[in-house]
Amino acid sequence: MTKASSTRTSNVFARVEPDIKEKAEQVLTQLGIPMSNAIGMFLRQIIMHRGIPFDMRLPACKPVAMGALTTAQLNTELEKGYAGAMAGRHRSLKAVADDMERDYGI
Repeated sequence: MTKASSTRTSNVFARVEPDIKEKAEQVLTQLGIPMSNAIGMFLRQIIMHRGIPFDMRLPACKPVAMGALTTAQLNTELEKGYAGAMAGRHRSLKAVADDMERDYGI
């Protein structure tokens, strides 16, 4: 943070992914809130909460990374998936992709 010439405000410089910035701006525009006001609101909430104003947690379980599995572990996971599919427990690829995006950002 650097002090601006005015005693009433300071500048904050942050680098964010263009897509994230654009999506946030779209939401803020619909709410009628300028980005600078939203950032100020976020910083005030940090002060009020004495920390980040939302839960920050790691997911309860992570997706299985195939490359990290032994052959036996991979076979076990594949057998679980096959058994689930045969028992009618399956979901569409889109549903799985949506969950992965929501839960893991991938």
